Amino acid sequence: MAISITELRQLLTDAFPDASIDVVDLAGDNDHYQASIVSEQFIGKSRIQQHQMVYQSLKGKMGDELHALALKTRTPATN
Repeated sequence: MAISITELRQLLTDAFPDASIDVVDLAGDNDHYQASIVSEQFIGKSRIQQHQMVYQSLKGKMGDELHALALKTRTPATN
């Protein structure tokens, strides 16, 4: 079972309400997405920690309902 772009965006928005979030369905199959997230919650966190935060926000759907997620995370101050 795949996850809709709306559900994915909602999970990310719930976890990162301050963030600018852009989600793209890369293959048109509701199973391969790219998410770009700009959030102050990432300040002081390594890239790995940022990605771990995103995976936690998905509440176990990664690898089950969501097969692939390409991530781009950064803080608002990062260009």
